[in-house]
Order: sequence, then structure tokens, then C-alpha cells
Amino acid sequence: MSADHHRARQWLLTLPSLAWLGVFFVIPAVLIIITAFRPADLQGGVAAGWTLQNIQVLRDPAYLPVVWRTVWLSAATTLVCLALALPMSFQMARVGPRMRQFLLLLVVIPFLSNFLIRVFAWKSLLHPEGPLTKLLISLHLAPEDAILLNNTGAVLLVLVYTQLPFAILPLYAAAEKFDFSLLDAARDLGAGPGRSFSKVFVPGVRRGLVSAAVMVFVSALGQYVIPQMVGGASDEMLGSKIAQRVFSDRNLPLASALAAALMLAALVPMLLVAAWQRFGRKEAAS
Repeated sequence: MSADHHRARQWLLTLPSLAWLGVFFVIPAVLIIITAFRPADLQGGVAAGWTLQNIQVLRDPAYLPVVWRTVWLSAATTLVCLALALPMSFQMARVGPRMRQFLLLLVVIPFLSNFLIRVFAWKSLLHPEGPLTKLLISLHLAPEDAILLNNTGAVLLVLVYTQLPFAILPLYAAAEKFDFSLLDAARDLGAGPGRSFSKVFVPGVRRGLVSAAVMVFVSALGQYVIPQMVGGASDEMLGSKIAQRVFSDRNLPLASALAAALMLAALVPMLLVAAWQRFGRKEAAS
């Protein structure tokens, strides 16, 4: 088989995936960017002509706290998820096949129920009359007037809960291929369990760690249901502002400008990771 024929066959196999991405990602993304430069009409649609007003609104100081809150909550969610997923994936890769399947089932079970139902369940748990609040008060771990709902802590908690499987699964896939005899060798050389874990295991699953970080961070950036259901008035994220512009204000061009900014914020870390991985491959090859 010639090289040209092999390359043509690879393109043919990739064509369905490229068509899917083009129709459901590239074209909608281009339409969103185009709409961001269009004016809004009084009927809630898109008027004729072009304008930079929607882009200039992004510089409004009122949006800066929302952008900052979105970024730091997404970053905090990513860090907490990675801190929880690393030991979890480590144990999952070391246990027997039956226990491994059981643990994987526990990770996947949340996906079997509706996302809104899971968030509403947390809202019920964190309610002042909810079982979790009453339990903490009865154990004297919280004051009698504790408010666990409608604050930033509740938003972060539910974000971690919903995004944790996206951190565990890629890390488990990387840990499953890890050579655990390297940990035994590290201990033989005098490294303790903690040091061998951080200096041997963590670098060994670096690719899974990067994939998990990108998946969690990008997914958390666009959340708006969680802040709306368990957060307060001062816990809005950028996704909440986009939903308000679409459903409340009926200002589709401004919503498109916000969505384009959010899309850019999601693409930047992905491009940086891709560039870093490409640089690492070049360094390894040289």
C-alpha cells in the first residue's frame, strides 16, 4: 500500500468525525461570532447591519466580577477534583477486576440520572430544613442558624460533585497503564509512600492529569444551572449572564458576544495544552 493511498484512507476514516465537528461545533461557533457583531432589534431578534457595541459591553466593569468569579470557581473546581481523583484512580488501578468494575460503576452511576435532578437533590440536602443541615447541627459541626445554601461554598461543592467523574475517568485510564513496579523500586531506594506517589505516580499519569484538568475546567466554565439553583445573587457565573441575555432580555447579539468570550476562555487552555504537549514530543524526539 502506497503512502498516498494510506493517507487517503486515514482521511476517509476521519471524515465522519470531521463532518460531525464541522456541523455541530464549527458552524455554530462561527454563527455565534457573527451574531456578536450584529445589533439587536426590538422584537428580540437580530437586526440588520454591524456594530461593535456588543464587544464594547464586555469591558463594562459590571461584568469583571462575574468573569473573575467564573474563572476562579472553575479553577478551584479543577484543583479539588484533581486532588480527589488522583488517589481514587490510584486505588482503582490497583484493586482486583471485580472491585475495579464496582468502583467504575459508582463513578458512572450519577450519569444515569438527569443533571437537573442531581442538582435539585443537592438543593434539598443543603436547604435549612434539609437532612444534611440537620445532621451537621445535631453533630455540633454547624451553628443552629447555619445557611449551607445560596452561597459560593454551595456552588463550589455542587460543581465538584458534578465534575468529579470527568476527572476520575481519564486519570483512571492513565493509571491503568502505569507500571506500579516503579513505586516498589522507589520505595526500595528509600522513598516513602507519599514521596513515591508524588514523584513517580503523578508524573507517570501526566497525560491523564492534563486531560482531566482541561475537561473539568472547560466544563465548569459554562455552568449556569448550578449557580442559579444553589447559589445566591452574588454567585452568578458567565453562563448565568448568557442565559439572562437570551431568555430575559431577548438580546441575542449580546448573548452571542458573551458566549464568544466564554468560548475563547475555554479554547485558550486547550490550545496551551496542545502546544505544550507538542513541545514535549519535540523535546523527547530530540
